[in-house]
Amino acid sequence: MKKTIGYLAAALVLLPVILCILISCKEQNVIGVYDLRYTLSYDLNDTQQVGSLWDDIHAVATLQGIVNRKGPRLFIHYIVTHGIDIDSYWWDKYREPGRWLHEKDTVVYQDIIQLIEAYRKDINGVVLYDSSIASTSNVASAVAGIENLIAVRYDTDPNSLYSRIVLNGPKLKVIARLIKENGTPLFTGTGIIPGTDRMSTGSLKNDPYIWFIENYMKTNRCSGEFGAYYIDQKWREKPTATVVNHHTLTNHDFFVSKKAFFFDLSPWGDEPATDDETQVTGTDLNTLKEFLSEAYRINKGEKMCYIGGFPSWAFKYTQHAGGIHEDVATEWEFSKLIGAYNAFKDADAIGYGALANASFWTHFPLKERYPQRRVSLEELKQRGYLDEDGKVDFKGRNFFIFYVGDYDASSWVVQRTPSIWDDENRGKVPMMWAISPVLENRVPMALDYYRESATHNDYFVAADNGAGYLMPGMLQEPRESGFKSGLDSWANHCKPYYERWDLTITGFIIDGTAPGLSKEGLDCYASFSPDGIVPQKVPLTLLHGDMPVLRSDYDIIADDPKIAVQHMLDRVRVRPVPFHWFRNILKTPTWYVEFMDELHSADPDIELLDAPTFFELYRIWLRQNPAAATGKIEME
Repeated sequence: MKKTIGYLAAALVLLPVILCILISCKEQNVIGVYDLRYTLSYDLNDTQQVGSLWDDIHAVATLQGIVNRKGPRLFIHYIVTHGIDIDSYWWDKYREPGRWLHEKDTVVYQDIIQLIEAYRKDINGVVLYDSSIASTSNVASAVAGIENLIAVRYDTDPNSLYSRIVLNGPKLKVIARLIKENGTPLFTGTGIIPGTDRMSTGSLKNDPYIWFIENYMKTNRCSGEFGAYYIDQKWREKPTATVVNHHTLTNHDFFVSKKAFFFDLSPWGDEPATDDETQVTGTDLNTLKEFLSEAYRINKGEKMCYIGGFPSWAFKYTQHAGGIHEDVATEWEFSKLIGAYNAFKDADAIGYGALANASFWTHFPLKERYPQRRVSLEELKQRGYLDEDGKVDFKGRNFFIFYVGDYDASSWVVQRTPSIWDDENRGKVPMMWAISPVLENRVPMALDYYRESATHNDYFVAADNGAGYLMPGMLQEPRESGFKSGLDSWANHCKPYYERWDLTITGFIIDGTAPGLSKEGLDCYASFSPDGIVPQKVPLTLLHGDMPVLRSDYDIIADDPKIAVQHMLDRVRVRPVPFHWFRNILKTPTWYVEFMDELHSADPDIELLDAPTFFELYRIWLRQNPAAATGKIEME
């Protein structure tokens, strides 16, 4: 009897604990939903409304990154492209019966105060930043991820978010300050940078970044594996420069969840940054190099650094903003720079650069492997491409392949899937979809969807320049950074991605202004892309070991298929080889079908091949043509 009473008493004592655990588990499994689309109706000519838009989205993105760090708990609706609600598109797809989110409980939050209150236990408070120093908004995002804080802009207007959640409402505690308590700037661009023993750079923009490097990177509190290159709050001065969502605040959540460093710096060393014209020339570049050097140190020179983002060329650092450099040149300069420090980018470029919910979708369960078909010699003979002696049987034909791009950015893939991948004519002609496998980190559900819905005419290769966008020539010694060769690190990084997605071809390698691939660089790619690569700075044709190498050729980007066909015909007629590669950007399957109809009428002897057939035939041809295999054929 005494034992029974004892057990009962123990059970009563444990009951509240058990209930708390059960409630906590249920809370972890419930998905919160918040709709930010109300900000899309704000007047972008009204500075107060622009400020409110910025503040709400910034706070929600940093909150979401913290909440979703260990699991998919908070989903937002925001991105709208060509009238399509992108977030609803993906949400609805995976809410269908049998899908990942089917029967998951949800709670819809009606306003931002209610949302913050719901997840108050997940955060420690607020990091407060300075409206007058644009770079502090990016520093705030980085601090938010490391300290589990919401990023809030200091603004004493009674209707500001700061007034509503710090001075009133939840009255969140300010844990970190990038502005003094009296509201005056913490950073002055003179003397010693506060909180450090370093002299000011002389730049109000750069000093907050140096403060972060000293306090978080050099103390190893920040991740070296993830960086975020997104526009700072300078966006508030030109919100209509491009699509409204290119403040890219919704992109922050994933990088907050990874405790990444954030920056918005010019890659140019020959002019002051266009948003900080009084700085000493090269100050931005020096700070950027310091970020990259610290990331390299934290990663011990072994791991690659994953950088999300892209130069905000419509706002900064180009001729659009009063600079001396063109857009693509700025893209390439940044790509060249980061490669020297073992970093690559997931290129959220302007146009379709906004991405929401990556911290949510990153938890999507992928398969261990997604196999693709291969072609055999016997099949090639049966299809009439090889004669009885195993030689390529051209029958007077030219063969070509389209690089179907550009899908080196998570944001571009997610935004354009409804209008491109879901096109009703997909599957009617062979298409070599060039999609970076590294996008599985932020949009795994999209890559999974592509594979499950692919037709026999859809084949996948890696986009530029493998599992991420960098210029691989900058991995080779000697390096501008002074570091040892990064080729082994790059190969070790790429291999798991290529293996999961069964990729053996790299559809395009942008060499840009970097050195071309050396023997060691080609060896690197042969280790994970054995069935072919298409660089810019190589001989016209080459067989490296047994890896076929074809130099990239023209972009065929005319919207009118008739004009595009003529451009291609003009090019084929002057090329001295029967294999051709052309690139295209964001064209629909319908465009390719119309293009092929026009091409067949104009010249039926030019044949579009599927990717495995094209590269295998090209390899066989190279083996049988020593001049081509050794790079001796040249354009006239």
